[in-house]
Amino acid sequence: MANRSVFASLRGQQTNTRNAAGVPAYDLVPAHRLAQLAMTGTFGGGYYQDAQTQARILVELANTVSPDFLARIAIYARDKGHMKDTPALLLAVLSRRDPVLFAHVFSKVVTSGRMLRTFVQVMRSGQTGRKSLGSRPKAMVRNWLDSASDEQLLAASIGNAPSLADIIRMVHPRPGNLRREAFYAWLIGRPAAISALPPIMQDLLAFRSGLSDQVPAVPFQLLSSLPLSSVQWGAVARMASWQTLRQGLNMLTRNGAFNDPDVVTYVAAVLRDHERFRAAKALPYQLLATLKALDPEMPLVLREALHDAMERAVSNVPHFGGRVVICPDVSKSMCSPVTGYRGSATTAVKCIDVAALVAAAIKRGNPTARILPFAMRVHDIVLESRDTILTNARRLAELGGGGTDCMAPLSWLNVRHEAADLVVFVSDNASWGNAWPDGTPTGMMREWTKLKTRNPEARLVCIDIQPYGTTQAAEQEDILNIGGFSDATFDQIAEFASGRMEATHWVGQIMAQPL
Repeated sequence: MANRSVFASLRGQQTNTRNAAGVPAYDLVPAHRLAQLAMTGTFGGGYYQDAQTQARILVELANTVSPDFLARIAIYARDKGHMKDTPALLLAVLSRRDPVLFAHVFSKVVTSGRMLRTFVQVMRSGQTGRKSLGSRPKAMVRNWLDSASDEQLLAASIGNAPSLADIIRMVHPRPGNLRREAFYAWLIGRPAAISALPPIMQDLLAFRSGLSDQVPAVPFQLLSSLPLSSVQWGAVARMASWQTLRQGLNMLTRNGAFNDPDVVTYVAAVLRDHERFRAAKALPYQLLATLKALDPEMPLVLREALHDAMERAVSNVPHFGGRVVICPDVSKSMCSPVTGYRGSATTAVKCIDVAALVAAAIKRGNPTARILPFAMRVHDIVLESRDTILTNARRLAELGGGGTDCMAPLSWLNVRHEAADLVVFVSDNASWGNAWPDGTPTGMMREWTKLKTRNPEARLVCIDIQPYGTTQAAEQEDILNIGGFSDATFDQIAEFASGRMEATHWVGQIMAQPL
């Protein structure tokens, strides 16, 4: 007789949509799909979906959920996911749906001048149904400008489309004192007495004009066009923030900033400083991007500092306990840029690099974990937990290519009667190999059900790193679908693996985000 528990557990798990590869899959409920897109969407063209489609779907979903959830996911994507573009688009939709709630959460989403410019750009694009700011959004932008520090305004002046000057002309902020009035005038190109400007601006203008040889404490982008000496570039390096240093290492190398051993020692210490890393809200994959792009002339000690920073960045990956299996997707579609194709700004980091990084990080915190990289089949590879994160990530990424079959790792475990307490997939969920007909459970769900007959307490986590909105594993008590690749992901896996995160799953965690 057939195993009744298997067939009973498959009831209600029929596929109800098709994934980006055109194969039967499970659709996520609107709130969950919005969260997944908000945490992975970067508005860069992906392997299966272009940027415009991403934006359109995000707006459609944002209009289907409650304004309360919309506000929470905007904050969550910014604060926990460290996303830069999707929170601004969600906030723009909220400005039309619930102006009062929009005003309440504005400052929690717009936390920098870059976010301010992105928000204004989105509002004027017409993507959310309007091409102007409107009275309340204009008031919130004014409030941000008036409450920003001089340093924040100066940093916000870097960048265009729109520029900070464009925004000032648009909203007409009301300066509260003569210094701010002069600063606004200078920013939009009007005459302003230098003596009335903030001290930081006076320092910058004196340096630019040659009246001072003291390098001002300003973002290096405001100095890059000037003929600085190697000593002055060393001074720039000493004043830079952690994120600025990471982004500018090659530029500083080319300009001779690291000719001074003391500067090298100082910068290495900053890069290793985990508190500064956390304050910068940096992501491990950003370190990976930096390491992949380092100038060959970079001092070795700085390269080693970045490796140390990577180790520290994933040092808080929890020990999950029990038998852990990690399944990074290494198929061809995972070889696309993780933030999408963005012209000259396209990142060198691929989806497969992030999947490999997540797998290597979990392996570091769980040395006995088994890693099963897969495409159409499982690849045979052994990783040493004591190797560097980058070494293990590189070895996994080198496997890239082939089709996608998300049932392959579970089938591999079942054929060998392997036990597992926690199985973690990292994929774009665009599985198309060994597809089953519409209206039947996916192959992945069939194999998961088989594994559960041998391991009743097992749990499955599917980390999605692309904004395609479907899954191969239906949401249920023992299955968590989660999007994104920030450090918050590891904490949520730990909560779920320990049984502290049950039926509400990921959306419930987001709903707990305070407003």
